[in-house]
Amino acid sequence: MNPAVRIAVDDGVLTVTLDRPKANAIDVATSLALHAAFLRLQQDRGWDLSAAVAGEAINADHGPGGFAGLTEFFTLDKPVIAAVNGLAIGGGFELALAADLMVAADTAEFALPEVKLGMMADSGGVLRLPKRLPRAIAAELLLTGRRMGAAEAQSWGLVNRVVPLADLAAATQALARELVAAAPLALAAIKQVLRATEAAAVEDGYRVLRSGGLPAYRGMLTSADAQEGPQAFAEKRQPVWRGV
Repeated sequence: MNPAVRIAVDDGVLTVTLDRPKANAIDVATSLALHAAFLRLQQDRGWDLSAAVAGEAINADHGPGGFAGLTEFFTLDKPVIAAVNGLAIGGGFELALAADLMVAADTAEFALPEVKLGMMADSGGVLRLPKRLPRAIAAELLLTGRRMGAAEAQSWGLVNRVVPLADLAAATQALARELVAAAPLALAAIKQVLRATEAAAVEDGYRVLRSGGLPAYRGMLTSADAQEGPQAFAEKRQPVWRGV
C-alpha cells in the first residue's frame, strides 16, 4: 500500500486516510492506491502539480476509478463519506465531490483554481459541481477559482455537517455508524437508483424503476433482508442484516 494512503477497519466502517504532505496532492501512484482502498470497500486533496514539474502529463491515466481512484468509480455500491479537514483545492475538492456525503471542519475551504493555471477542473468538478450547487454559484467557483468556506458550503447544501476540527473524526464516524445500521442491499439500491434517475423527471424515474434494468433494486426487493426488516420491527428488536 502507498504510504500516503492508510486504511483501517472498525466494526464495519472502512476509513481511508490520505496523508501526503504538504497539500495532500494526488499523483497517479496515489490514485491507484486510493482505488485499491475503494475497491476493498466494494469487495469486503488536489492534482499533484509537483508531478507536472517532474514530467507527468496533465492528462495522465490515473487507472481504474479515474483520478483519486473514485471520481470515475461509478459502480461503487457502498456509500462514501468525505471528511474534509483543511483545504480541498482542485483535485481534492473533486475527490470530495465524488463522495456521497461530506463532513467538514469549520476551518475547511473548497476551491477549483485550475482556471488560474491554464486548465479546468475536468476530474469531475465541472460535471459534478453544477449538480450540487445553483448553476450561477457553481459557475462562479469554476470561472474564478475563488475559495468557499465551510459555512458557505453548508448554506448551499454542499456539505452535510460542519463541526469543529477537533470533532471531525468523531462526527464522521457517527455518520458512518448510521449508514452501517442500514440494510446494505437497500444502500446499494439507493445508490443505483440515484445514478440512473438523477437527470430524469419523476415520471421518467418511475419508468426506470419499473423497467427491470436495475439489478440492485430488484435484488433488494426479493432479498431476505427485505423480510428481516419488517419482522424485526414487528418483534421490536434490531434487525440482523445479512446482505442477501
